[in-house]
Amino acid sequence: MTSSDWKEKSRNYVKRLSKSLMGKTEFELPNISIKKPEVLIRDLSRIPKENWWKYAFSREPMNGRFSDAQRMDFYLSALECGKQQADKIFEIYGDIKPEELAQKLNLKVEYPQMPQAKSRILFAEFAEPNTVRVYKDGLEKGALINKSETMPKWLPEGTEIKDILIAHELYHVLEQRDKSIWSESYRISLWKIGPVENKSPIAVLSEIAAMAFAERMNHLNFSAYLLDAFLVYGYSAKAASALYDEMIAAAKESQSFEQESLQAVSV
Repeated sequence: MTSSDWKEKSRNYVKRLSKSLMGKTEFELPNISIKKPEVLIRDLSRIPKENWWKYAFSREPMNGRFSDAQRMDFYLSALECGKQQADKIFEIYGDIKPEELAQKLNLKVEYPQMPQAKSRILFAEFAEPNTVRVYKDGLEKGALINKSETMPKWLPEGTEIKDILIAHELYHVLEQRDKSIWSESYRISLWKIGPVENKSPIAVLSEIAAMAFAERMNHLNFSAYLLDAFLVYGYSAKAASALYDEMIAAAKESQSFEQESLQAVSV
């Protein structure tokens, strides 16, 4: 089995698992080495934020249209967009907690136990017109893992997982209220015939910027994409380990490409 075959089977496993919130059914996977949660946190938190672009774009429907150079450029632009929006919030409200910011934005934060539809793993969402929902089931599973004596203290003092999830959803609210925000307004030309042009948003830019916003709001020194694997761990250690392997591989490929690009520029 080739490396690409293995990655595809791993991704399909995670996608199929996500169809069941409870994660009770195990699917066939290539041999996956189960990682302990402390290893997952230790290694993924060491990946520089700039080196998550390949993993992030693997979730983009139009990913195949872009070169690695374009993906990296889009990713870094979206990171900056999210950081700038967080800095604007700090200028207005000071160093405010995400749940307090939700109140300032006239939003309710609710904590249902689980989503009504159990068709996918879901940790938080924005429900129009004014509600952010954070699901307790995922939070409780994450808290249980964090209680282990072997787990490192990976969150800043006073920061909880719910704060990261809330901040992520608040970014999407800001985008909805201000269509001029770059991650919301940017469009790429798919084709043009004479005066007729078909432009499309790049969906993942919003997610990348929301991650950067959540990182800045919560003073994280690691990428919030880490939560993709950590929170899945509570439902399936195998699926979380498959995600870990994918993230590590993507980070290595991202770093290699970045180094090659820098060398090309310096020549």
